[in-house]
Amino acid sequence: MSVGTGRLRVWVDQDLCTGDGLCVQYAPEVFEFDVDGLAYVKDPDGALQLAAGTRVDVPENLRLEVIDAAKECPGDCIHVLRAADSVEVAGPEAA
Repeated sequence: MSVGTGRLRVWVDQDLCTGDGLCVQYAPEVFEFDVDGLAYVKDPDGALQLAAGTRVDVPENLRLEVIDAAKECPGDCIHVLRAADSVEVAGPEAA
């Protein structure tokens, strides 16, 4: 599947997160654990975004890592969306 070259955004559904940490291994610049043992996204400045459903831009150089993290996530909780139209390109709701 081609995701094109447009901007991507990503968010984590903590209700489904299993805390396995694959996402943090794939892209530690984008994902991080909080004290609750669940993964969250970080904004471009590295600040952890704790509000449920917060979407952040995927850095261009980490597109493949973030998509792989979504595909490999055992909790199916990582959603990667095209910024232009919010269509999910990787994650549990991807076509």
